[in-house]
Amino acid sequence: MEDRKKEHLQLAFEASVKNTDKDNRFTYEPMLSSHTDFTFSPFHFLGKNMNYPFWISSMTGGTGMAGIINKRLAIAAKKFGLGMGLGSCRSLLENKTHFDDFNVRNLIGEQPLFSNFGIAQIEKMLKDNSIEKIDVIKNQLNADGTIIHINPLQEAFQPEGDRISRPPIETLTELLEKTDSPIIVKEVGQGMGYESIKAILKLNIAAFEFGAWGGTNFTKLENLRSKNHQNAFDGFVKVGHDAHEMTLMVNQITEETDVNCIQIIISGGISSVLDAFYLHKICKLPSVIGMGSLFLEYALKNETSLDHFINEMIDKWKLAESFLRIKS
Repeated sequence: MEDRKKEHLQLAFEASVKNTDKDNRFTYEPMLSSHTDFTFSPFHFLGKNMNYPFWISSMTGGTGMAGIINKRLAIAAKKFGLGMGLGSCRSLLENKTHFDDFNVRNLIGEQPLFSNFGIAQIEKMLKDNSIEKIDVIKNQLNADGTIIHINPLQEAFQPEGDRISRPPIETLTELLEKTDSPIIVKEVGQGMGYESIKAILKLNIAAFEFGAWGGTNFTKLENLRSKNHQNAFDGFVKVGHDAHEMTLMVNQITEETDVNCIQIIISGGISSVLDAFYLHKICKLPSVIGMGSLFLEYALKNETSLDHFINEMIDKWKLAESFLRIKS
């Protein structure tokens, strides 16, 4: 106890806060709950049961380290009852050299697992009448469906990037006519505006994942990779919509019109439990919180670090449920 008091004295000045630091999204109600009142209830999402509203968002695939990371993430997803999106499976269209990097169904158990392709690959396969390849790979991986990532800016800045020749909404509409597999549509770090979100929510897809601005920005990543990198082009990485803005747009759209897509993965730059909690609570459609970089950070260390991080997320979410209320 004496050591604790000494720590309090040493940290008192550092722990002081200013009025500008106050989070005005919540009311704090310390009188109405205990630390043990709230418990999570399993819920249905993407046709499967999940225990917690956390989604392991897609990360890179096709390298030895990616295989190790995917396996650690899949083990954690099974242990905690989470869902997981694989990184781009494009390499599997060419050969199966890195197939085991993605082959994690035996590790994740019955939790939601989705393969992943870019809109440029979908456009090409539709043109070549070979779109069945995405379902072949999905079935080989025993995945529940396929994520289609929409990334025109990334492709434009990528030195090896593809060019899309038709609006992605047209490609997606044609894809949905040719597959019965569940489809998730997402961006890759810049999010989407009102009209694009509205068009997506009109589609008969399983879920919409934000991939919002504020986290890993793949346009910036590719611009940095480019041998022709110039500061004159950096402005493109500042364009986009963050997760809060996109959540409000989803809410507005659902109030204004009927939608067919009614499950949301809120992702992109979410590194705070309270940010995640707030967006989940205000979203008018059933939602989970997608995180890629944070899961990756701990998965790179070891399974123990990853488990500890997820347990901390769960504990802090319980704390928010017990003592915080969203301001109207």
